[in-house]
This record gives sequence, C-alpha cells and structure tokens, in this order.
Amino acid sequence: MTILAVGAQAADQPLDRMEITRRDVGPHDVRIEIIYCGICHSDLHQVRSEWAGTLYPCVPGHEIVGRVAAVGGHVTGHKVGDLVGVGCIVDSCGHCPDCDAGLENYCDGMVGTYNGPTPDAPGHTLGGYSQQIVVHERYVLKITHPEDQLAAVAPLLCAGITTWSPLRHWGAGPGRKVGVVGIGGLGHMGVKLAHAMGAHVVAFTTSASKIADARALGADEVVVSRNPEEMAAHAQSFDLILNTVAAPHDLDAFLVLLKRDGTMVLVGAPATPHPSPNVFNLIMRRRSLAGSMIGGIPETQEMLDFCAKHGITADIEMIRADQIEDAYERMLKGDVKYRFVMDIATMAG
Repeated sequence: MTILAVGAQAADQPLDRMEITRRDVGPHDVRIEIIYCGICHSDLHQVRSEWAGTLYPCVPGHEIVGRVAAVGGHVTGHKVGDLVGVGCIVDSCGHCPDCDAGLENYCDGMVGTYNGPTPDAPGHTLGGYSQQIVVHERYVLKITHPEDQLAAVAPLLCAGITTWSPLRHWGAGPGRKVGVVGIGGLGHMGVKLAHAMGAHVVAFTTSASKIADARALGADEVVVSRNPEEMAAHAQSFDLILNTVAAPHDLDAFLVLLKRDGTMVLVGAPATPHPSPNVFNLIMRRRSLAGSMIGGIPETQEMLDFCAKHGITADIEMIRADQIEDAYERMLKGDVKYRFVMDIATMAG
C-alpha cells in the first residue's frame, strides 16, 4: 500500500512529503491509521545524521497514536476501531533473556520504529510521520485516555516511558527525594510522573523564568542550577536524580547532590560526550551513575495505564506537517512547551 509520509532523502536535505509503501497485513499484524505523531529530539539527531548509521530515505517518528484499521487473522488483543499507540520498538528477537523479561528495549535484536532493519521496502523501518503503519501485535499498545486527549498522549510513547522506566526501576515514590534536571520534552514528563508517584520532586533548570512552570508541573522545589548557593543547599540529599539534558554538561555538579548510595540516571542523549566526571564523587559516597533507554512493552503499557488513571498527558504544541523544519529549529533552541505533535491529517493538505 502506498501512503504519504514526511521524511528526508539525505542528511543535508529538508524533510518533505514523499510516498512510501507499507507491507500487507500479516496474520499477527495490526494496521494503524495514524492520527498524531510526537516530535522527539532524537528524530532530529537521526534525520540529520548526527548519530551514526542513519539510513535514507529517513521517515522519523516513534510517538504514534491512531486507530486500528485492520488486523490479521491471528490477532486477539486488538480490533478495528481501537485507539492504540506505537512507541520506539516494532520488533525484537522475542526469546532472549531481555525479551523474556519484557525488556525488549535491551534486546540485541530490537528493531526501532524507524531506521531499523526490516525485510519490508526499502530495507529499513519508516516511522510515524506517515499516514499509516503496520506493526506486529506484540508492539501495539492500548490507549485508554479520552479521545480528546489523544494528541497529548502521543509523547508518552517515548518521553513518557523514557522517564517512567528509570523512576520505577530506581524506586521513586513516597519518602524518596527525586531530582529532575532539565524542564523540556523529557524533563516535564519526569516531573509529572515523579510527582504522581508520590516522590518529593526537585526540578533543576538553568533559567529562573521556568520556576513557575516547573511548580505548575508538580515540582515541590525548583533550583536554578547556575546558582551555587541553591545547589549547595541540596548537597548529599537526593535518592535519585533523573538527568534529561541532551547537551554535554558538568555531571559533577549533580553527582555531589546524591546521598550515599544515590543514583543519577542519564536519559538525555547528547550528540557529543559529557565531560568525564570526577571518580572521587562516586567512590566517596558509593554513588552510581547509570543510564536508561526507553522501556519494554509491558512497562510502557503500565505507564500508559498509570497516566490514564491519573489524568497525565504531555504539554504539547500542535503543528502541521509542513511546519516540521520550523519545529526542528525551534526545538534546537528549546522554544517549545514541551513537545511538538504533528497532526497527520495535514499531510494530505
């Protein structure tokens, strides 16, 4: 089936409308009419080949929500008309220890929603900046939010799970002090989720202008990280710090805020490395510096259900398909509160 999409033919070319093909629906497949697709910072990195290995044509997009249009004969968990989502994963080996644990995101055979290997033309996956997608039922998620919130649900499929997974794994909840560094696409979800989980949440921002916004998102306290006195007041007090910043910066400034046995988890992915931290800031308090990548399918469904129960969605700005290049430039400047979402219906306009 031939459909419209928005993608790039090369790293130095702008995104534009193109025609792509989707495979026929197999026995275990679900065909989804995409309604909205979130715009992730990693989309920009990949489509502009700032991360190695981009394959062209590149159609980004892994924050997909839509409605089931067709199902294969063996599909039992989804039916035509259902509201569903697709995140960053559309395939994995299905039998390794990671897959068995529901952590397909760490499977060596994990296939991304775009730029991953596939037998379908053109030989790699094409993402959600498109009218439709065909996905194996295992990687299709149920959406139970009200339909009028669907656009704001889309970023949960990446920004939501990227922050939920480490918060759950490292035990954010009542009696725990959790810091969130950066109030952007990831960070604003981290604040919302940690607050809803019952943690005492401290938001870190470089800009005093974001203090009121961070409090509105659910932060109990806000620290301007450029203020040495404000930073020093929180020394050795955090159980967990979720660092969402996608630019190289001084990690030591935050490591010293951890308690003994505290952990800072990196979820932001800068195009160039962070300066190496001072090892003594780790070993003197048995602190940990960790990383986390999206989440598996079961925990993504858990996150979506939690968000539906607690009325949590992303704060978004809707764009038309022909505004994607402008959105990328604004995203680079941090000029969005806090996630762009593409209205796929505008692709045909």
